[in-house]
Amino acid sequence: MKIHTSISRLMPVYSFLFAALLLAGCASMPDHRPGAAPPVPSAFKEADARVAAPAAQPASGRWWEVFADAQLNTLVTRADAGNTSIQLAAARLAQARALLRQADAQRLPQLALGASASRGNLATPGSTQPSTVLSVGANASWEPDLFGRLAQASNAAVLDAQAREALLQGAHLMVQGDVAQTYFQLRALDDERALVRDTVAAYRDTLRLTERRHAAGDVAELDLARVQAEVAATESQALALDRRRAQLEHALAVLLGDPASAYTLAEAEWRSALPAVPPGIPSSLLTRRPDVVAAQVAMRAAQTRAGVARTAWFPDLALTVSGGGASNELSQLFKASARSWGVGALLSLPLLDGGRREAGVQNADAQWDAAAVAYREQVLLAFQDVEDQLAAVRLLDRQAQAQTQAVTAAARATVLSGSRYRNGLVSQLELLDARRSELGNRRQAVQLQAAQYQATVGLIRALGGGWGGGL
Repeated sequence: MKIHTSISRLMPVYSFLFAALLLAGCASMPDHRPGAAPPVPSAFKEADARVAAPAAQPASGRWWEVFADAQLNTLVTRADAGNTSIQLAAARLAQARALLRQADAQRLPQLALGASASRGNLATPGSTQPSTVLSVGANASWEPDLFGRLAQASNAAVLDAQAREALLQGAHLMVQGDVAQTYFQLRALDDERALVRDTVAAYRDTLRLTERRHAAGDVAELDLARVQAEVAATESQALALDRRRAQLEHALAVLLGDPASAYTLAEAEWRSALPAVPPGIPSSLLTRRPDVVAAQVAMRAAQTRAGVARTAWFPDLALTVSGGGASNELSQLFKASARSWGVGALLSLPLLDGGRREAGVQNADAQWDAAAVAYREQVLLAFQDVEDQLAAVRLLDRQAQAQTQAVTAAARATVLSGSRYRNGLVSQLELLDARRSELGNRRQAVQLQAAQYQATVGLIRALGGGWGGGL
């Protein structure tokens, strides 16, 4: 009879728990957002099918080694170790991993120890003297994850850490590409400065000869003024190149993590190879590019948090166990007479919250929508980036071929103008124009060569630092 009465009293509790567990089945992850990723094209539009011998895929993602430049290899290695953007991304990854450990800790039992001492008039019957009460105790608590809230929060933290890891890889790729492009700009400037300095030296020889002829009365002052103007203008161009090189050298120092005042890159002959990089198949881009991977994982994390927000409609269950002792005497504190213990369970379900939980779900859904749009945008930008670089590589190659012909023709024109000038058939103005045209075409050829290297680096970076397959 007593047993039956006890069960009857507990039936409402069991019924409530059963209903709560039944509702747990509804706490599933929300469906995927339709159209999160745009359709993947079957091929890259700007790919040049004429590339017959593409560069081999470097081992371990060390793509910069395909340029076969020892100085570049050293610079990229230094940047990987000292660049502040990489260090910042690494610190954010460590932060995400710490938050993951915090989320996992919420799923484990919690244990706390406490001790206290108090003195005062405790209004003890028959005594008005102050007394001291010492207490010590332990408290253990655990929240059973009935509806998967804690598990989903942990999963979201895992995805956050994965996104940060992808962003760290992206930071490495971005810095490596910036180092390579800056290095090639510096090497191109060294070649361009050498051309301009050689031209200045040639103009100065011409100026000295013209000054002697003007002193002898063989040429007019106009011819002398023209040569003087050409020398000064070319020297100004040389100084502008020196200024540009100094700025690039400072930028390279920052990429390496060094003070600009303490870093110098010596001039050296530019011997880097120019590899042919195939784009592979478009679908592989979505798994190779760190920014696309990070955006996709961030979308999944937002989806998981939308599921966490929906668990706010379900009750929370907390189990607690406590034990300890209290006494006026330290020697009596741990005796059986001073001990106490307790076991408790708390099941709570808010009934009226003014729409707070509904607003939380709507906020989580909006964040999920935003993450889905951001992922779609990142995919579109990734394909645009590849197409831009493929077009640049293809068209710069043709432009460089045309510029080579222009250099050859300009050099021949300078030779012919010099011969005609020495024979008195043309004025000095025609010779100066021919030299100026040759210098401009040679500088343009060097700039196009630098643009080819930079576009190749840009293509490798747009492909996620790797490639595979043929065109």
